[in-house]
Amino acid sequence: MAKSGWLTRFLALVGTVLVWLPIVMTFALSAGGSLRAGDLHFDYLMPAELFPAALAGGGLLLWASLRAHAHRRLIGGCLGLMVVFLVGGQALAVATGLASGEIGPTGWQWLLVAGSLAGYVAAVIVLGVGGVLLVLEVFRRRVGHGGSEPASPG
Repeated sequence: MAKSGWLTRFLALVGTVLVWLPIVMTFALSAGGSLRAGDLHFDYLMPAELFPAALAGGGLLLWASLRAHAHRRLIGGCLGLMVVFLVGGQALAVATGLASGEIGPTGWQWLLVAGSLAGYVAAVIVLGVGGVLLVLEVFRRRVGHGGSEPASPG
């Protein structure tokens, strides 16, 4: 039986906020810095730097999706891809010498690492969308709009 009580709703809400935090903070801080400086400043590494928030949020979303029996494959798959892309990109940066500065950010090595970072960001965004879908699902069940389950007290 799917659970859509207060704990599931709390997990889904907090998880969604934590997953979107790296993306929102990247754009918010970039916009603020750009306005102050008068030209474009964009820290494309910030989503990776805020990985702990995205990972914690993804874990909460996975827990909520398992409790609610909704969007489990989407959330679990994106969480796994997010970790694989970030860890894989870091391993590639170390293996190719980009991380140590042995080679500059050019060539096929840079494309592989940048592509891995882009895959990580895409996985975070899709995970965030999955979180929004999960939040909508558990709140729809709770208030009884179109859900197949009656609202449960817990």
